[in-house]
Formats: sequence, C-alpha cells, structure tokens
Amino acid sequence: MIASPFIRKLEHFALLSTEDRRRIEALIGRATFLAPHEHFVRPGDDPRSVHILLDGWACRYKTLPDGRRQIVSLFLPGDMCDPYVFLLDAVDYAIGALTPCTVAKVPARSIRELTADRPHIAEALWWQTLVELDLQREKIVSLGRRNAKERIAHLFCEVLARLAAVGWSNGTDCDWPLTQADLADITGLSTVHVNRSLQEMRNDGLIELHNRHLVVRDHGGLRETAMFDTIHLHGLAAETPRTPTTEPG
Repeated sequence: MIASPFIRKLEHFALLSTEDRRRIEALIGRATFLAPHEHFVRPGDDPRSVHILLDGWACRYKTLPDGRRQIVSLFLPGDMCDPYVFLLDAVDYAIGALTPCTVAKVPARSIRELTADRPHIAEALWWQTLVELDLQREKIVSLGRRNAKERIAHLFCEVLARLAAVGWSNGTDCDWPLTQADLADITGLSTVHVNRSLQEMRNDGLIELHNRHLVVRDHGGLRETAMFDTIHLHGLAAETPRTPTTEPG
C-alpha cells in the first residue's frame, strides 16, 4: 500500500511506528472533495478543525479592500494547513482550492488526543510548523530582495523539492496548474513581469512550461538563478528522514 502524502511528509521529520501510521490513516480516512475556487477557510472563521491536503493545490491568501489578492502560502499534497490553528478564536485569512482538492477535516479534539498519545507524531507536526515558518521567511526575502526572474525561479525550485518529498515529482518535472495570474499573486508581480520572466527562463534553456506541465532543463542553472538553498526546508528536502532522538513505540 502506498503511504499517503501526509504520512510521507511526516516521515521526513520523525521515524513513525506502524501504530503511528495506523492512527494517522484513521485520522484522514474521511476526506472530502473540493472544486477549484471552493474554500476550506474564510476570514473570521472560528477554527475548530484542521485541514490536511491529500491531493491537489491550495493557497492561503489575503485580499485588500480593492480586490487585490496576495497569496501568502502555497499548500501541496501532504500539507497540514496550520496544525495548531484551533488555538485561535478566529482567522484573518482565507484558504481556497486552486485545483480540485481532496481534503481531510480533522477536529481539534482528535489532534489533541493524537499528539498527546503519539509523541513522534507531535514532534513531526512541530517540525512541519517550523518549516512553514522558514518558508514564510524565505518568501519575505523573495518579495523584498529577489527580482522577478529570481522570485519565480525560486518558487519552481521550492515546489519541486516539496513535491518530490511526498512522491509527487521526481524533482525535475511536475504538473503545474498555476496560472500566470496565480504566479503574480504569489510573487507580488504583475502578470506582465511574470510573462516576461517565464519567457527569459525558456530562452535561457532553464525550463519548459507547456500544457500546465513544468520541466526543468537546467537544474543547476535554475538553482543558481534563484540563489536556492534547501536549508530552509530542513528535513523535508532530505533523501532520507531525519533520525529521531528516541525510537518509536
């Protein structure tokens, strides 16, 4: 049986036992389908559950009063959207599906019980939270210091690494469902700058992007353009999971 992307992701952060995996599978057993543009979360919601993305792409975003959108996080298969969000009284953002999505909605009580009973799962979830914080820091660097081409190249490298970690990519190519408007909202650019940067990367022989599929032709060149370093992904970018301090029970 192929492990779910959520389990594969957690196993980059902690060594899970058979019982850990069984408990996780039970947790995500009831999944729902969302069509593109449907929402998991809306601003002002009282978060009593946690969402785990099992398939598809989604994003966390905020919208200004004039309608301009900034995508602040990109969610990929295996991501838990804020493991401890239920500690808040309300959220100030939206989470919406960018593609058809399969999502498990897990009550806060189940998360509390699982992390109390299974310390390696709790450790893995804290690692995920820390990686998410580093993803946000790297995004701030991109928005503040990288130029248009560098921002998009960095996003390509990062997404490929994250997808490869859960078996959704070989690290060189992947499905790419994002539109140029989505890319603009992620990178803080205009669609004109996005289009121009993509064309430059094609002309430089770095990538091919056709029929919603991304192929990296020069991985070293793309990483150099992006000034990409996997350190901010920590164990998620490793070929093997990190070694925990204790054996799973």
